[in-house]
Amino acid sequence: MNADWLPQGVDALRHVGLNYAFVLDAAEREAFVRGLGVTLQLCLLTIPCSLVAGVLLASALTSQRGWLAGPARAFVEVTRNTPTLVQLYCAFLVLNMLVTQQFRLHGGTNPLTPFVWVVIVVSLHKGAFHAEALRAGIEAVPRITLEAGRSLGFSRRQLLLQVQLPLALRFALPSLVNNVVDLVKMTAVASAIAVGDVTYEAIMIWTQRDNVLELLLLILLWFGLLTWLVSLAGRRLETHLRMPGYGQ
Repeated sequence: MNADWLPQGVDALRHVGLNYAFVLDAAEREAFVRGLGVTLQLCLLTIPCSLVAGVLLASALTSQRGWLAGPARAFVEVTRNTPTLVQLYCAFLVLNMLVTQQFRLHGGTNPLTPFVWVVIVVSLHKGAFHAEALRAGIEAVPRITLEAGRSLGFSRRQLLLQVQLPLALRFALPSLVNNVVDLVKMTAVASAIAVGDVTYEAIMIWTQRDNVLELLLLILLWFGLLTWLVSLAGRRLETHLRMPGYGQ
């Protein structure tokens, strides 16, 4: 089937000035498709990891224990106020080197691949933004709701897990969805440390074929599709979790 419709499609696009001849090369086509898959894997891993990090950081930020809230606040401020790319370079070029040295001292190999470092850095970076959104949501929970929980004998931990966080999630959901959309786009930084995502594979192809515009259009379409799916899921989740009397 490829022998029939692929060349015809490439020829048709060539007539409008777009060079997609790389799809006729099996190796380049497979590399690009593999890059699409790697980008999707990054999104599927970093989204839940960032949300878990956000919940943990939000819990620490709202804690009455200074030794817990202080470091969490410092981490959030440093993470929010420095570029993701710089954080990725610091993690991969510095921390990764130190980890590798420690494993070599004990006769082992470093299990943290560049892919893993991207997941860690991007998850923690967006986790800091999630934490601020959740913190605002936690503080927006009506005082009378908390008093009702205390009257039922809830401990502070029970109040946080069973009252504040469920309500905070609903209050912060629009901000969280916006953060996740930004996270999907942020995964493109993986190409900076040679992780074979769609951006990296596209760069490898256009350096040989000089078809930058064509590949950038495909990258934009792919990220546009992913972010649209995230936005759609977010809107449906907002509708599903909406509670009468809150936020209306």
